[in-house]
Amino acid sequence: MSVIPTKPVAAKSPLSRPMSGERQLPRANGGTPLPGSKAELSPLIRRNEVVAFALIGLLIICIIAGLYLAKAFFLPMTMAFIVGTMLSPAANLMERYRIPRAVAAVMIVAAVVALVTFVFGLIASPALEWSNKLPELGARLKDKLHLFDRPLALWQDLQGMLGGSDKPATFSLPKIEWVQPTLEYLSPTLAEFLLFVATLILFIASWRELRRAMVMNFGDRPTRLRTLRILNEIEGHLGNYLLMVTMINVGVGVVTGLICAMTGMPNAAGLGALAATLNFIPIIGPVLMFVVLVLVGLMSFDTLGGGLLAPTLFAAMTFLEGHFITPAIVGRRLALNALAVFIVLAFWTWLWGPMGAFLSSPLLIVALIVKEHLMPVDAPRLPSDN
Repeated sequence: MSVIPTKPVAAKSPLSRPMSGERQLPRANGGTPLPGSKAELSPLIRRNEVVAFALIGLLIICIIAGLYLAKAFFLPMTMAFIVGTMLSPAANLMERYRIPRAVAAVMIVAAVVALVTFVFGLIASPALEWSNKLPELGARLKDKLHLFDRPLALWQDLQGMLGGSDKPATFSLPKIEWVQPTLEYLSPTLAEFLLFVATLILFIASWRELRRAMVMNFGDRPTRLRTLRILNEIEGHLGNYLLMVTMINVGVGVVTGLICAMTGMPNAAGLGALAATLNFIPIIGPVLMFVVLVLVGLMSFDTLGGGLLAPTLFAAMTFLEGHFITPAIVGRRLALNALAVFIVLAFWTWLWGPMGAFLSSPLLIVALIVKEHLMPVDAPRLPSDN
């Protein structure tokens, strides 16, 4: 009998057999980890994203440093671009009456410079008068602050009990040396002013060509239309902002002048012009004006009540203007978040001083318009808290 050879079967090792009650895991190739397994998860933030965030942060720091160090160049240029965009609707209106745009630009800038010079003339005259009388006014103010002697004595006793200094607490009056540095800080140099005026005239005169060049710089039609909508909306919103805010601030100046005249405050016209000018700076301007009225009132009247009457009326008027009148006139479209306004105001004031404070709200409006067009409302958003 012939025997058919068979292939020997290898015996299975006991280690390769699954034990009773033991679950056999799937093979590694193509399998997915079980819910209870400790498989490696993908990181929440990848390394390339961290590098991108770091590069963006360094770019922002470099831009801020450049704006701060080159303030003499960037501040007049930015001021001219913003103010020129605000005044472009006036140039468009004059152009409809067959006035050449270059001539309209010169006329508008000349009118603005004359108006600013007139307002600063109203402010400078009483300011110089008060600065010349600072020693006399300081002595009068010191005599009227005796009502704070009792709180200062209590504060001194509290410091003594807590182990503080035994030196008596006194009011230190400002010295005359602060006037010249303050004027140098507030007023731009002649070169910056000339750069601003020249850039403003050229910007208004050539705004149509600049806008057309920015639109045609993009290749596809949707991007061109989006850029055109952004530029038109920026021009319209900044023009409306300048018109509305100027009308409101003029009203604030007139009412402040009437309050000062009725309460017997000196230089009512100058104080009204100062109130209208400072009101262009959000939040900080009305506070500074209130402090000025308090100081002038204390130095001009014999009684504390008479000195605080005008500041109290000004505070009430500013409260009504900020919470009721301005929101009703400006409307929701130009209404800005108070926290955003304060943060932007603090940043631009630190970066560029008083002119930066004036530019803070227009720059915030430009940023919000660009954000609305580049990140529309129908873009993916976080779910609501409800």
